[in-house]
Amino acid sequence: MSTTRAAPPGRTGRPPGGPRPATRMSWRDRLHRFDLRYVPYLLVAPFFLLFLVFGLFPLIYNGVVSLRHYRLDDPTLTGWAGFDNFARLFTDSDFWNALYNTLGIFVLSTVPQLFLALVLASLLNRKLRAQTWWRVGFLVPYVTPLVASTLVFGVFFSRDHGLANWALQTLGLGDPAAPIDWRASKPAAWTAIATMVNWKWIGYNALLYLAAMQSIPRDVYEASALDGAGAWRQLWRITVPMIQPVVIFTVVLSTIGGFQLFTEPMLFELNSQAATGGSNGEWQSIAQLIYKVGWKDLNLGYAAAMSWALFLIILVVAGFNSWLTSRFSGGRR
Repeated sequence: MSTTRAAPPGRTGRPPGGPRPATRMSWRDRLHRFDLRYVPYLLVAPFFLLFLVFGLFPLIYNGVVSLRHYRLDDPTLTGWAGFDNFARLFTDSDFWNALYNTLGIFVLSTVPQLFLALVLASLLNRKLRAQTWWRVGFLVPYVTPLVASTLVFGVFFSRDHGLANWALQTLGLGDPAAPIDWRASKPAAWTAIATMVNWKWIGYNALLYLAAMQSIPRDVYEASALDGAGAWRQLWRITVPMIQPVVIFTVVLSTIGGFQLFTEPMLFELNSQAATGGSNGEWQSIAQLIYKVGWKDLNLGYAAAMSWALFLIILVVAGFNSWLTSRFSGGRR
């Protein structure tokens, strides 16, 4: 007689910890697993592919060109140049003049731009009549085509019949017999170009600040008002520290845009194709100089070296501005 017993219902008779029998996944389970594990990578893949083709490859290729002799007007002048193109920058007066102009316009545009954007955002954050219309109105300069607005400002800053000189003369700040020639000196040209930049970007930055201010609880302002803090004190002691990430973001973006300034100074010139920034380079920016060296003088190797120098300058200045802004806004707490 056999003494073997049948396994109780629900037991397989395999030892504990042994391999489980393979279960076949349904097509729904496979689709769900594919969706969770692979679809996110497929969705972000187009960005990385486009960045690889139109961003990373041109950057690397431009670095290679900067280390070579590369002139379109003399195809025989080729070969490895090493750091000769970069060494030439230290003795190039045009490069230092363009860097000086770029820094001057950057200071005149970025500092007032972000300061006025903060003040306007603080005003828009209060209860106003037709609040939506005010907010949309400040965004109109940003959506205006840059070329169109720059051409209008070029006429606005005309020496003989420009509205800028007329407004100054009306306020008693100008001499009708000697109107300001906005294209004859560095301070005048810098002021005119900085005005164009500020007009376009103040409203955009103000709306960024406004969006960040909307997340600040009203209780904070009410408590500070009970302690006797006015609107100006609330702006610098409460608002700015609490929107510090957005402030740093706008500072970095303004730094990048300020050092890459091209369209405004290019179209401010009467003969914009020359890309000289005035008769003596009064307002020639680095981006203009790169365009002139590369596509007017046809020296692509030297223009590529200028591009990399500009890239490094932007990194240094943007990092310094970010650090300075974080220290300044954090210290106002």
